[in-house]
Amino acid sequence: MKNKIKDNIGNPEQLEQLYRADKKGFEKAFLEIYPQISDYTISDFWKTRLEFKSEKEEAVRIKRKDILLLIVACLVTGLLIKIPQLFDIDLVKSFFYEKNTGLITLFGLSLYAFLTKDALKIKHVLISAAVFIVSAIYINILPSTETSDSVVLAFIHLPLMIWCLYGLIFIDFDSREKIKRMDYIKYNGDLAVLLALIAIAGGILTALTIGLFSAIEINIEDFYFEHIVIWGLVSAPIVATYIVRKFPFVVNNIAPIIANIFSPLVLITLIIYLVSIPISGKDPYNDRDFLIVFNLMLLGVMAIIVFSVSEISIKRKQRFTERILLALTIVTLIIDLVALSAIVYRLGEFGFTPNRTVVLGSNLLIFGNLILILIDLYRVNFKNKKLNHVELTIARYLPVYAVWTIFVVFGLPLLYGLK
Repeated sequence: MKNKIKDNIGNPEQLEQLYRADKKGFEKAFLEIYPQISDYTISDFWKTRLEFKSEKEEAVRIKRKDILLLIVACLVTGLLIKIPQLFDIDLVKSFFYEKNTGLITLFGLSLYAFLTKDALKIKHVLISAAVFIVSAIYINILPSTETSDSVVLAFIHLPLMIWCLYGLIFIDFDSREKIKRMDYIKYNGDLAVLLALIAIAGGILTALTIGLFSAIEINIEDFYFEHIVIWGLVSAPIVATYIVRKFPFVVNNIAPIIANIFSPLVLITLIIYLVSIPISGKDPYNDRDFLIVFNLMLLGVMAIIVFSVSEISIKRKQRFTERILLALTIVTLIIDLVALSAIVYRLGEFGFTPNRTVVLGSNLLIFGNLILILIDLYRVNFKNKKLNHVELTIARYLPVYAVWTIFVVFGLPLLYGLK
């Protein structure tokens, strides 16, 4: 092969035929004799071509260090979630999982992010550590009760606040760069897709394991859930993050497809749902539980809009999908207006409570965000603007949500006297 390459170094067509006939043999021989034929211009072309690795080829290189760091992050996270068992803490009285599960999971993700950074900045580590320590102390000294709405809301919003901190860690604290913020949103969408797949696989494995041991009359259900499942739940986001980073081509192909499929399905569902509300006789003005479901639905649809924009904007212009997103945003705005009017009505009838304060604030934030998204989507559909303008609008609005979560976690319990 070496002699054939030398003899045909001036014949591009023959070199291509030699390569196609024996790719591995050609590559090995060419790189060995390259110093002898480096004077030829075509040699540089072939050297670049042969040494170039595609995204997939680079990604599948699994390094021992990467696996070690992944294991360390999972072990630390798993040990933290096992604190009640290690120190014999009463789960019922301490509300340990209610207070700490989100905090521990995001700590594991943050730890993994820091461990895998090329250049670690001590300042960022210290800031992050301080926030985690203060948050952990604060949330655990709050009363362990379900009777205080403001405290329960602090439990719920703490993971959202730490999610914002994790976002800063993810983007290397470069808060001025809006594109990086959308990279974080896209990463969360990819993470959600992978976590769903991991959950399905984990559920099948759990059922199979328990079933097999039950067949031989060994009951491992309690042990399996206490030591395997709970560890797996907090480690799954870290493993999914590793996959997103190491095998980006996997989610890059799946997530946009899901976004394209779900957007029109959600739009159709919402339209049917809005039409069905008067028929069912339900209304959010007098039915508290229905209002809660209404708001949860609103949050879910808002998340789908943001996820769809972040996934679809990386592709070429898609007129149909852009129209679907515009229509979905309009319908979601209508839902938000109905929810806001119901909240204002209930405030007038029953006054302010922690729950109504948070629901009102959250709906107002979402309403403002939806208005900005709607304006941009209108320009995308009718003024030939690019979809990445919507991305930038979403990115600029993210700090508003961060400030709101800080208020709910620290300010709301004080405002209502832990009631």
